[in-house]
Amino acid sequence: MTGIQALERAAPTQPMRPAQVQRQEFEYIRHGTLSLIANWQIAQGGIGLASLGATRTEFDFANHVARTIETAPDDGWIFVLDQLNTHQSVSWVRLVAACCEIPLDLGIKGKSGILKSMASRAAFLSDPTHRIRFVYVPKHTSWLNQIECWFNVSSG
Repeated sequence: MTGIQALERAAPTQPMRPAQVQRQEFEYIRHGTLSLIANWQIAQGGIGLASLGATRTEFDFANHVARTIETAPDDGWIFVLDQLNTHQSVSWVRLVAACCEIPLDLGIKGKSGILKSMASRAAFLSDPTHRIRFVYVPKHTSWLNQIECWFNVSSG
């Protein structure tokens, strides 16, 4: 979730009083924006791991996924996500190959092998024989991704 504004109210909220509602100051001090990367753990029914940062780059996503895997390094992992280009990155292919001890020549980005294109990387990352794999929801179906539903509810 990108563009989360870090806001501070300019004055304290006034508590409720008899026959009066709570009053919240409408003016605020803006402290920039943040990006939130989070995991929805289906079995536990809640947020598993969250990362806050200034950006949402390939490195940010790969670092978050690596931190997630480190919580249970020998377990199987299935990540459900949208088709954002950073979700089919070279960093993720290298991470999965290393964690799953897959001894393949990955090739060269844009030229050969698994790293050649986003399609070849996505095919490798979604391989059901891997202990760590990614499932990509179809375009325009964010409602299938539970973390997207949580983002929608929590930001509204």
